[in-house]
Amino acid sequence: MLEELHIRNYALIDNISVNFPPGFCVLTGETGAGKSILVGALSLLLGGKAGEDLIRAGAEEAEVSGVFRVGANRDALAWLAEREIAAEEGSLVIRRVVRRASRGSVFIGASPAPLADLQAFAALLVDLHSQHEHQSLFSAENHRRFLDRYAALEERVGAFTAGFSALAGLRRRLEELLAAQRDRERDMELLAFAAQEIDGAALKPGEEEDLERERKILHEHERLSAHLCEAVENLAENNGGALRFVRKALADVKAAAAIDGRLQQAFSRLENLFFELEDVSDVVKGCRPGDFDPDRLEAIEERLALIHKLRKKYGATVADVLAYGGEAREKLEALRNVDSEKDRLEADIRGREQELLAEAAKISERRRAAAAALEKEIEAALARLGMHRTRFSVAAAKKESAQGKPVCGPFGLDDISFLIAPNPGEPLKPLKAIASGGELSRVMLAIKTILAEQDDIGCLIFDEIDSGIGGEVAVAVGEFLAKLAAAKQVLAITHLASIAAQAQGHLRVEKKVDEGRTFTDIIAIDGNQRIREIARMLSGEPEGAASISHAEELLKKYSVWAK
Repeated sequence: MLEELHIRNYALIDNISVNFPPGFCVLTGETGAGKSILVGALSLLLGGKAGEDLIRAGAEEAEVSGVFRVGANRDALAWLAEREIAAEEGSLVIRRVVRRASRGSVFIGASPAPLADLQAFAALLVDLHSQHEHQSLFSAENHRRFLDRYAALEERVGAFTAGFSALAGLRRRLEELLAAQRDRERDMELLAFAAQEIDGAALKPGEEEDLERERKILHEHERLSAHLCEAVENLAENNGGALRFVRKALADVKAAAAIDGRLQQAFSRLENLFFELEDVSDVVKGCRPGDFDPDRLEAIEERLALIHKLRKKYGATVADVLAYGGEAREKLEALRNVDSEKDRLEADIRGREQELLAEAAKISERRRAAAAALEKEIEAALARLGMHRTRFSVAAAKKESAQGKPVCGPFGLDDISFLIAPNPGEPLKPLKAIASGGELSRVMLAIKTILAEQDDIGCLIFDEIDSGIGGEVAVAVGEFLAKLAAAKQVLAITHLASIAAQAQGHLRVEKKVDEGRTFTDIIAIDGNQRIREIARMLSGEPEGAASISHAEELLKKYSVWAK
């Protein structure tokens, strides 16, 4: 439900905040007070069109934000979870900003979002029904969803859709196999050559680095030998080598330390130095190369050339080449087994097709039975709403191919569409063919009332529901709205007192002039203020005794005036 609405610098609105109660709430006001501006602000917040003309004169940007309670809305919570957006204590703020000098912005929670995401998410929260806002009622996909919810088929259809997607995946895999089969000989030859070439090379991880190091040693063999021989001589214990002098110094320091204990630490350090030099000497001796082997250098050059060739063809590194070889062997094996896998896939697809067609037929039976019942309920509801001789049809046509064969889609065999004939003698037509916004709103009201428990959308907003009605029909519309409000939050903009008197909450839209500027304001009213507003709606005289008395009677009748 919509808990709060904040509007800043939008059209004639300067800066207002409105708290909306749960249940049935009406918005009323004199013609031109700005009720349509409020609907426009709500439409903007829900993803409607934006333009500079919406920004209040003298301001650089307009902002509309709303606090929505989403804790009980399964579809909305799933949408948020997919995008890792958290609702705080079951509520979420949606904010939209329109700017003159730059692009506007959208935020869902604390996360910036594209307009398409706002439109998709808002459609899960609010149904806005005004002269130009009936998308959910026009969408054939929503007709199918309405019928499935009415028939308690949603989970079953969801499972069917998952099975249909799995079948589509198997079909894609079969198509890939058939395409691979057509080019199999060529591909097998290329893959076999690659695998054989890589396997024949018997590459090892790290081999290239080892060979590069050995090649460098062989190329610099003479210099390396000279340096190491000189180093061994300088470290040796004979002929004036470092170890000879360190050993002698070690003996002298040891003797001195026996006399002066302060030298004991120096002796230990010198002793460690001697052992370290001795170890270094052994390492240097072990690294002296043997005799130069030109054959080994040639073999290394050839091996590196082979590795470079394979890297150029199959990967940037030896690891990449080995991985390519493994993939080539796997693909080769798959191509060799393509016939058996093709047969297995074809059998699996045939079996799943039969299962899905059988399930689709059962779903169609349930839909047709539910469609007949839904038609009767909606026609009865429309009659009570003043559309007495309206015919309503839930058409469930079989999907067919160009050749006239049944076609199964992700939701079954049926194309579901709602058709209506508001007047006797007229043929059934799609809902979007209805010219009257009031009739459309009443159709949606009838559908929503019947499907209230199956629909997670928590807030319904009706702008033109009282268009062209009055008397008993208006009373019936008010009763429907109140009934619907037992399961939903219902906000209705109305000019009729018989509808307004049945609401639990009442907001009045007012136009004010202050210092030469016009402002639209929205205030919650009750008690005497509400009596006067109902009286104004009845006769245009908010202070007239007869109007006041009639307003009091209406409010008492519907038990919403407690003052």
